[in-house]
Amino acid sequence: MKYLDEYRNPGIARRILAEIKSVTRNPWVIMEICGGQTHSIIKNGIDQLLPKEIELVHGPGCPVCVTPLEQIDKALVIAAQPDVIFASFGDMLRVPGSEKDLFMVKSEGGDVRIVYSPLDAVKIARENPEKKVVFFAVGFETTAPNNAMAVWQAHREGLKNFSILVSHVLVPPAMRALLSSSQNRVQGYLAAGHVCTIMGCEEYEPIAHEFKVPIVVTGFEPVDILEGVLMVVKQLEAGTVAVENQYARVVRREGNRPAQELIKKVMQVSDRKWRGIGEIPASGLSLRPEFSDHDAEVVFQVGDIQVEEPEECISGLVLQGLKKPFECAAFGKQCNPQTPLGATMVSTEGACSAYYAYSRHQLA
Repeated sequence: MKYLDEYRNPGIARRILAEIKSVTRNPWVIMEICGGQTHSIIKNGIDQLLPKEIELVHGPGCPVCVTPLEQIDKALVIAAQPDVIFASFGDMLRVPGSEKDLFMVKSEGGDVRIVYSPLDAVKIARENPEKKVVFFAVGFETTAPNNAMAVWQAHREGLKNFSILVSHVLVPPAMRALLSSSQNRVQGYLAAGHVCTIMGCEEYEPIAHEFKVPIVVTGFEPVDILEGVLMVVKQLEAGTVAVENQYARVVRREGNRPAQELIKKVMQVSDRKWRGIGEIPASGLSLRPEFSDHDAEVVFQVGDIQVEEPEECISGLVLQGLKKPFECAAFGKQCNPQTPLGATMVSTEGACSAYYAYSRHQLA
């Protein structure tokens, strides 16, 4: 397939690997931000092919994984109400809350439905005026335009029975938070290509220069990732700092301006708690006050729910690049895809899920 097969070409991959090995002189720690990149890295054994001097660590780039426990509990409270149709993408249904998950609520009689677009939930609201329809709006900047459009459409149609439970987070503030930590190990970033498709590369430039950290916007195929690593290593070895775009076939420096404008019309930047990490100032999105009729936290008055994270799950350390999944005592034992302790084992983009799926649990 054009624009795909060449990014999985073994010959090209070997040539890039050889170049990485030839330019690497010092030990470096590089973080890939996106969970999709993590899965590609583990599936293809990229981390095991790189020179021993290069360590890849996994960042908080899985939106399901960083959705805070209290937000899951809010979803559970709302979904259990008899007059509610609760709509969500499928990957959120098995994420454990304090006591149960959305699948359990469904088994107990809650009307919980899997949809493939927030506009599907708008359609359900249109067809069921006697019900309150809630969509679980989880994601990074990538999914924000779709969720904003759903609210915009419902508001325009006067669908008072449609709302969204917002759990949107933003990548740049998380990168800043990690780099500012006294425990930080990251020396270079592979930035998430899908996020940059919407937001572009411009907002990463101040981060790169402030923290003296190379940032390369990278795709998801093996050749993409290897080329991204090569670009980061070349900067690190040369002592230069810049934001580069490996994913130029998709990402433009300015991003998608119409999508950005739609987000700004419907949403505003707000503080947001990240599961396993804690609150990061100005790291999320919430609905603007003029759209409060479509804000599920306001409609159902669940904004005050606060819960503590379970101590036995180290997903927060995994999401910060401080631990690998197999360093968890529960990994592959008490915690597995059938009995997950945390979201990083549930999500299709979670690091723990990737390590388990591709047999890295045998290292535990």
